[in-house]
Amino acid sequence: MITVVGMDGAPLSRRAEAALAAATLVAGARRHLTVAPPRARTVVLGELGPALDALAAHEGDAVVLASGDPGFFGIVRALRERDLKFTVLPAVSSVAMAFARAGLTWDDAAVVSAHGRDPRPALNVCRAHPKVAVLTGPGCGPAEIGAALAGWDRRLVVAEHLGREEEQLSECSPAEAAQRTWEDPNVVLVLGVASAQAHPSWMWVWCCSLNTKPTSMGVRGDGSADAGGFQGYPGAVGWALPEEAFDSRDAVMTKAEVRALALARLAPGPGLLVWDVGAGSGSVAVECARFGAAVIAVERDALRCERVRANAARHGADVRIVPGEAPGALAGLPDPDAVFVGGGGTAVIEAVAARRPARIVVALAAVERTGPAHAALSAAGYATDGALVQAARLAPLPGDVHRLAATNPVFLLWGTAGRAPARETDAASPAGAGPNAARPSGLAGPGAETLLARGTTPRPPQCLPKPGMPPGPTAGEGGRRRGAPP
Repeated sequence: MITVVGMDGAPLSRRAEAALAAATLVAGARRHLTVAPPRARTVVLGELGPALDALAAHEGDAVVLASGDPGFFGIVRALRERDLKFTVLPAVSSVAMAFARAGLTWDDAAVVSAHGRDPRPALNVCRAHPKVAVLTGPGCGPAEIGAALAGWDRRLVVAEHLGREEEQLSECSPAEAAQRTWEDPNVVLVLGVASAQAHPSWMWVWCCSLNTKPTSMGVRGDGSADAGGFQGYPGAVGWALPEEAFDSRDAVMTKAEVRALALARLAPGPGLLVWDVGAGSGSVAVECARFGAAVIAVERDALRCERVRANAARHGADVRIVPGEAPGALAGLPDPDAVFVGGGGTAVIEAVAARRPARIVVALAAVERTGPAHAALSAAGYATDGALVQAARLAPLPGDVHRLAATNPVFLLWGTAGRAPARETDAASPAGAGPNAARPSGLAGPGAETLLARGTTPRPPQCLPKPGMPPGPTAGEGGRRRGAPP
């Protein structure tokens, strides 16, 4: 019989002590094995494979000592994959403990793991969601997370050595976190300015809703008193919102029919980063953010930047706005997973393609620009397709009848990454500091199957886990094993 015992610094329960007393094999991190009975054989959990083999071959009682809740980004998944029979005695998870120490609720928080896997999806959730707990890992600790959040309005709460005498809680800006050295193990809470907004209170909100936007606790969107909740914008249910849902007085508006196809080709979602280049009113940027993606809107006109900001606030969307003209304004931004190009010509398309996003969508109103844009995508190694989007909408006439009113036709081209273009050298892209430069191809953790189905960024594995480090969770929660002795 295998018993998995969670440890959070509190005294073990009677059931856990009894399981340990009867065990002839105990597996766990070196710091946990101090509670193992002297007569038991011990296995230090570093790489999971040998420990799982030992547990599978063992004929007597065994105990696995894990950090926090072993079913939360922990060893329970690995044990089930090996079809081993076990009982779990969980402790308080490090995420719950970190929020408790900070005095914050976490039923409206997203929880991501950057331990032993590509950190980019976790970082993109931090960029998109106002309250995120990160289980850290080698190469993606508080300093790297802080560096990756440059340009986003966030605060970090770093919880070090939770449940131990040397436990410490620190609140700082991303820039301050990037300059400090932190103790392992730790958990990072990433908080945005909207982290205090109300939520439905009857469900765990993982990411922003497509149908509603949050209102401040105590005030409805119309200013009347309320206990807090969600307010839907009229006509904002679903996606490809009507033009009336955006203020476009100073900017070109991407029509709803065009936006619908563009969103289908961009495939925004949690864990992904989308650029909207030549954002105009920001309608595409806002809709991508409503799908849970992290979004950067690049716009050269100052008035239009304010319009994007207002439209994002109107829909409760977190959009980072970068004033400036592409392609120059793209330098230093973190690498995207998908890009919408609303203007700038072939120079912008080439600059975007050089960053190797999985998907590029280009909107063109002029016929003459279609050929060069198609050629630029193809030359960059993208499988290219497109469509002319031309809609005719019902318009009322006297007598309770209607006519068809045509909208301006728009060419949409889209490229899906395939072969990389031939080049003499492969210069590093200006992806920003820390883990933004890491571009492994694998994904793991919650939502990975969805991300893979949508098509993840086809970047070469330049930053894989170190030899001997497991490709996924270890004994306990992802961040609790960071830096543990082998």
